[in-house]
Amino acid sequence: METAPTDPITGPATQRGAYPLLLVLCGVALGVSGLPAPLYGIYEANWHLTPLATTIVFAVYAFAALAAVLVSGRISDVVGRKPVLLGALAALIVGLLLFLLAQNIVLLLIARAVHGAAVGSIVVAAAAALLDLRPDHGMRSGQLSGISFNIGIAVAIVSSSVLAQYAPHPLRTPYAVVAVACAIVGIGVLALRETHTTRSAGPIRISKPSVPQAIRADFWFAALGAMASWSVLGVLLSLYPSLAAHQTHIDNLMFAGGVVGITAITAALAQWAATKVPAHRAAIIGDIGMAVSLVVTIPVLSMHSWLLVFGAAALLGATFGLGFGGSLRHLSKVVPADQRGETMSAFYLLAYTAMAIPTILAGWAATHWGLAVVFPWFAVLVALACLAAAGIGARTMRSAVAS
Repeated sequence: METAPTDPITGPATQRGAYPLLLVLCGVALGVSGLPAPLYGIYEANWHLTPLATTIVFAVYAFAALAAVLVSGRISDVVGRKPVLLGALAALIVGLLLFLLAQNIVLLLIARAVHGAAVGSIVVAAAAALLDLRPDHGMRSGQLSGISFNIGIAVAIVSSSVLAQYAPHPLRTPYAVVAVACAIVGIGVLALRETHTTRSAGPIRISKPSVPQAIRADFWFAALGAMASWSVLGVLLSLYPSLAAHQTHIDNLMFAGGVVGITAITAALAQWAATKVPAHRAAIIGDIGMAVSLVVTIPVLSMHSWLLVFGAAALLGATFGLGFGGSLRHLSKVVPADQRGETMSAFYLLAYTAMAIPTILAGWAATHWGLAVVFPWFAVLVALACLAAAGIGARTMRSAVAS
């Protein structure tokens, strides 16, 4: 494999366009993860799926992504970033082809598992490659990755909605178009020189999640904020679009996609605008803001106004961007460099678990009592978790000032 020349001081020689290409790859990967969101309503109608079945399809992605997160970092250390990224891109395209062929829920489950493993691998390997290219800009790379994630989700979901609403074969065309986009990005990755020039020795193993004692309080502050954020994200991408459409009596798929799209875009804008806001403060503001936003969505949905639904989605997105972005930036700042792998494994273990399990529980409850009945209870519980994260954050901030 061709490797980049290495400068003894700065590391791998700069590759023109490599850094933005990796950010685009992150956006495409997360876009693929959200691509089916506007289509779940069609699957439910055509295949008579329950909300529980829909959330299980979504949660399979989260569990597969978690498994990939725990092993892909080590694999990329041993074999290099480029092979992992190319393999994950190939898996993305395979998953899209499975969606194209799907005639029942079994293939949907397989496709989502493949996509979860692929996206988890891309997130970890691309993050490592970004650090290879700019080793002194870890927090900045994390922030730009988060922005690219949200932009990718917004573009994919809005595009999926438009194609499903107006193009022929609504359950086929979105996947075919995105498969072409993945192939184009894959050509760029093929041309990428390997960024990891020093191979790690030893066996490939699962990263053991652990948290250094010295940063336990900071970790739980960041992790609780991420867990609350990702539990919202899970329901937002699986059940919320159909709930918003039902409550506003709007059947156009562009509306359901637009609700998620505006949430993702405002999250990206908030993360960008908060660049100069201290990470700890941004996370606390975001956690409190998410709690308020979630409670606000309850009366908004009962008013059946699409304008208010979009406004609430924008507010939730902005506070989500502050909360999760600030939490991740804060943790990246305090975690010791030699324990980053184990700590981030613990962080993502909790985040993906929070995405999957509450989503499944919400789907189960919605199957029995209806999503319109269940959602207010879910919103209040997650709002309380957000306030708990903010409280821990305020306490750790006072302790830091006192010391």
